[in-house]
Amino acid sequence: QVQLVESGGGLVQPGGSLRLSCAASGMIFMFYTMDWYRQAPGKQRELVATITRGRSTNYADSVKGRFTISRDNAKNTVYLQMNSLQPEDTAVYYCHSTTYDVWGQGTQVTVSS
Repeated sequence: QVQLVESGGGLVQPGGSLRLSCAASGMIFMFYTMDWYRQAPGKQRELVATITRGRSTNYADSVKGRFTISRDNAKNTVYLQMNSLQPEDTAVYYCHSTTYDVWGQGTQVTVSS
């Protein structure tokens, strides 16, 4: 059974940074593409970043140059480093396995002064 568990969310001031982590189990993690999504109140869930098994990455235009997705296959973990955070980045952030279509429980990120 594939499980994804996110951590690292919280309250941060504008311009600050956070690093989200997503620990995967029940899958051979190194073989699969992983994604980070986010959902702000009243909005649809949107794709933020993707990393393939070959470590190719893609980002939403709104986060390019500020967010970095990475993976540690030895720890079965995918990360999202978020810098220069802005209030519009406030959302629940979800980890997702493309292949298994499994979601984590989400972690809240709030950017506010």
